Amino acid sequence: MISSSDALTRLKEGNKKYLSSAAPDADISAKKREYTAQNGQTPYATVITCSDSRVIPEAIFSAGIGELFVIRTAGNTVGNTELASIEYAVSHLKTPLVLVLAHTGCGAVGAALNKEGHGFIKQITDVIETALNGETDPEKACIKNALHSAGVIKEKLGIDAMCALYKIDTGKVEFL
Repeated sequence: MISSSDALTRLKEGNKKYLSSAAPDADISAKKREYTAQNGQTPYATVITCSDSRVIPEAIFSAGIGELFVIRTAGNTVGNTELASIEYAVSHLKTPLVLVLAHTGCGAVGAALNKEGHGFIKQITDVIETALNGETDPEKACIKNALHSAGVIKEKLGIDAMCALYKIDTGKVEFL
């Protein structure tokens, strides 16, 4: 096992690799697949992020098979299912770091800002609207939403979660 500090260092170093290379050097080999199939996974971080197809945590952090436990939901919102997944990752897989990864240009946050929630989407936009508490700047809104999700994790599970913002135009991750 590694410490949460070492896990954060790995995420930051992975993002540096991602920013400077055409392809990540993450291990996705047949050997790694076979190893994790036989021995299980040992992720060093749990990442709660958006379902947005432009946000790929394994690529963003140059992580291979078995290195990240990723939970994706529109707007990186956290409800009971996500909490159960986080609880599993921390208690059973022993991930030392929980990260809520927001991103610029989030459609769910944009829908909440513009009060465009309808149908089942409204369940997400209502949560985000509450988190924004009147914020109108899109990037600040994404950050406030991530901080809110981290607060839910702390309140419901007693687990500290770190937050970060992924810039979809540059690929850079800003740890908050």
